[in-house]
Amino acid sequence: MRSGRADPRSRLAPKRSRALGMHVRRARAEDQAFIADLGGRSVEASASSLRPAGNAELVANFAALLTYALGRDHAILLAEREGRPSGFALLIFDLPDEVTGVPQAFLAYMAVEPAHRCLGTGRALLRAAEDEAIGRGLPYISLMVTEENEAGRRLYEGAGYATERRLLCKAL
Repeated sequence: MRSGRADPRSRLAPKRSRALGMHVRRARAEDQAFIADLGGRSVEASASSLRPAGNAELVANFAALLTYALGRDHAILLAEREGRPSGFALLIFDLPDEVTGVPQAFLAYMAVEPAHRCLGTGRALLRAAEDEAIGRGLPYISLMVTEENEAGRRLYEGAGYATERRLLCKAL
């Protein structure tokens, strides 16, 4: 998969994780089917129970997010374990913070194959995403996670992420 208007100064090279046989690299065109499939299979974990939606709607919205990101300055990072894709992270670089206007990397989506969770794949993808942002000279990286995604919240909090704002919702 092309990396859009990716900054040529990016220093992301395949990184080996302490987890045996796992590394993170930039996604390529041949990874597109895996990304679309895993994104579609994992999208329910990103949905809040406060805004019910059917699986078909969620999958379509993931596809729309992917299309949106591909049209922006972005990177897709792919984790591989023993030569097979195990997860990905989708970053967008040209969305400054909406309140302060400060530049940031935005982690728009991250997913890990169910069989590869709790093996360091998410941590490796997050670390690679942070390295990508640092390599571009961005001072912050941000993301959103639902309250119900406890595993995701633990991962991000364990990596030093803190709640900056809260998105509140009320059904009408």
